[in-house]
Amino acid sequence: MRPIALIALAVLTAAPLAAQQAAPAAPSGALRAPLSTRVVFTMPLAPARVQGQPAPTPKNVSIEYGQPHARGRNVPTELNTDGTVWRTGANSSTTLRTETALVIGGADVPAGNYSLYTIRQNGQYFLIINNNTGQWGTEYDATKDLVRVPLRSRQRSEAQESLQIVMVPADNQSARGVLTISWGRLELSADWSAK
Repeated sequence: MRPIALIALAVLTAAPLAAQQAAPAAPSGALRAPLSTRVVFTMPLAPARVQGQPAPTPKNVSIEYGQPHARGRNVPTELNTDGTVWRTGANSSTTLRTETALVIGGADVPAGNYSLYTIRQNGQYFLIINNNTGQWGTEYDATKDLVRVPLRSRQRSEAQESLQIVMVPADNQSARGVLTISWGRLELSADWSAK
């Protein structure tokens, strides 16, 4: 084989590996932050207390997700193209666990466990609440969808380095608020309430 052909072959085989690197390799023995971390957001929802009765046990709502970090990348690239399902996190699928029935974006979500995905269609973002759980994040089965919830979108003035998914309560008096998914300059949101 001619030397030029070997160089071209080396460049072609190295290109996919370079594209996968999020950051330059750390020197041998140096400490570096992981490419993603695992986060669990938990919110207890307390049922109304009846006078003269013991306080009821709170019902938990949690979202567990792999938290990718931008590290200088333009993110989330998966949501720049219509029709591409994003796992809404990193690694294994993002899981919503709720001990009480919820309404998210106007859709009923019974108590249970669900995977969360996100998609953009015709410029509109949707949160996909899927009945399949425990799978790798890219193993999406549309036949298991419970519902697709329309999301509001806005561009943040400053980029957020790490993906964040939270359910922000509206106040201390009611079990309702806003679910937000934000990363980079994109913030997606939907209203939620407990039933």
